Amino acid sequence: MAKLYFYYSAMNAGKTTLLLQSAHNYRERGMNPLLFTPALDDRHRVGVVRSRIGLESAAVAFSGKDDLFECVQERLSEQNIHCVLVDEAQFLTRDQVFQLTEVVDRLSIPTLCFGLRTDFQGELFEGSHYLLAWADQLQELKTICHTGKKATMVVRVDEEGYALRKGSQVEIGGNERYVSVSRKEFKDVFYAGKQIRMIDPLEKAAEDQGEEQEEIWGQSKEAE
Repeated sequence: MAKLYFYYSAMNAGKTTLLLQSAHNYRERGMNPLLFTPALDDRHRVGVVRSRIGLESAAVAFSGKDDLFECVQERLSEQNIHCVLVDEAQFLTRDQVFQLTEVVDRLSIPTLCFGLRTDFQGELFEGSHYLLAWADQLQELKTICHTGKKATMVVRVDEEGYALRKGSQVEIGGNERYVSVSRKEFKDVFYAGKQIRMIDPLEKAAEDQGEEQEEIWGQSKEAE
């Protein structure tokens, strides 16, 4: 039986990688997945789903005015479709989530949506709101806060690591300005003004290497 699935998480939990892996699995079995991605997501190329680890696939770019049910029907007239996959599903409108339920209920095509649950202010996105309400199956994808707890929320920060409390809900690009955090850390950062120190991976590697060299130097001095 076809179902509507919603895979949700904070950022950097591997949602897009899982979507692309699912598409690969269908193709490997000689089946045709249909991928959708928001046209407003132009970080790479419009109409391309791309993960942070470099995997990518062509997709149908949609805007808020597009009827996804009609789009799937049109594609069905050209070839069979075995699965619908939607990236950045938080940007769907209420009507589009309803249209995806029609894809499942009337066309019997399983539909998998991947997206964030909440925005940088802790509020539900429209698409996520209705997916949480109408999806047949919900699946949380887990990632970790820098405190070691499970990250369930996202904050948008400035260059110094302080939370931005105002601004547009949608801001494409600038992923370095978003940090996945636990609920407790979100409250400390967003409401209490706690600073998050942004650590560049290369900087962290240099620090670790420096500490390791100091430890080796200390051991050699003791040996003397």
